[in-house]
Amino acid sequence: MATPVLADSHGDENAMVRVLHASPDAPEVDVYINGDAAVEGAAFQDITDYLELPAGDHEVAIFPAGEGGEGDPVIEETLTVEGGMHYTAAAVDTLDNLTLEAFGDDNTVEEGMTKIRVGHMSPGAPAVDVGLVDGDSLFEGAEFFAVTDYLDLDPDTYDLEIRAAGTEDAVLDLSGTELEADTVYSAYAVGADADELEVVLVADEAHAAPSEMPATGMGGASQSANYLPLALTILAGGLGAAFLFRKKILPQA
Repeated sequence: MATPVLADSHGDENAMVRVLHASPDAPEVDVYINGDAAVEGAAFQDITDYLELPAGDHEVAIFPAGEGGEGDPVIEETLTVEGGMHYTAAAVDTLDNLTLEAFGDDNTVEEGMTKIRVGHMSPGAPAVDVGLVDGDSLFEGAEFFAVTDYLDLDPDTYDLEIRAAGTEDAVLDLSGTELEADTVYSAYAVGADADELEVVLVADEAHAAPSEMPATGMGGASQSANYLPLALTILAGGLGAAFLFRKKILPQA
C-alpha cells in the first residue's frame, strides 16, 4: 500500500479533495476521477481522507461498487478545484436524485480555540437549528444542501441538540459533544429523514489563521485531517495513493 497523501504535503498548484457518501439509500459506490479508480466500496456515512488533485476541471463518475467503472454511472459531474484549496465533495440526496455537492474547507482557527460548522445532508428532514440543550441556538435555519459558516467556540464539552427550525422540538440529542482546542469540526447531519437522523463528525487539525483568507463561498483552505479510522480501504488506482475511510458517528442519546 502506498503512503497516504496528507493534507499538509501538497504544493499550491494542487488541490485537496475528500469524498463523503451522504446518500441514505444509495449502495456502496466506487468513485472514478478522470477515468481512474479513486475510491472503492464507499458506504453511506463514509468520508475519505484528502486526495491530491491538480488544479482545474476533473470528471467525476460514481458507480455502484464492484462494477469496475463499466456501464452507466449513477452520477457524472465536472468538479472544478483551485490550487492550494481544500474541498469536501458530498454525494447527496436519494439515489434517484443523487448529486455531487462540493464546498470549501477552512481549517484555520485562533490558537487555543475550536470551531465548528454544520452541513444539512438529510433529504427528508426539515430545516433545522442547532443549539445548546434548553439554550440558545448556535446555527439557525439550515436547510437541505446547506453548509453553514464556521462558528468559533471555546474548547469544551457541549450539550447540543438539533431542533426543527424556529421551534424547541428536539430532533436529535447530541449531549456530551467534546470540541477540542486547535481543532476544526464539520458536523454533517445525514439520514433519510428526521426520524433517522445521525451526525458524522469530522475533526481536522487546525492551524493559525493568516491575516487574510481567500474567499471560497462556504469555506477556505484547510490543512491536515485527523479522524477515527475504520477497517475499510480506499484505493486510489491510477492516482497513485491509498487512503482510509474515516468517520465518527454521534449517536442518539
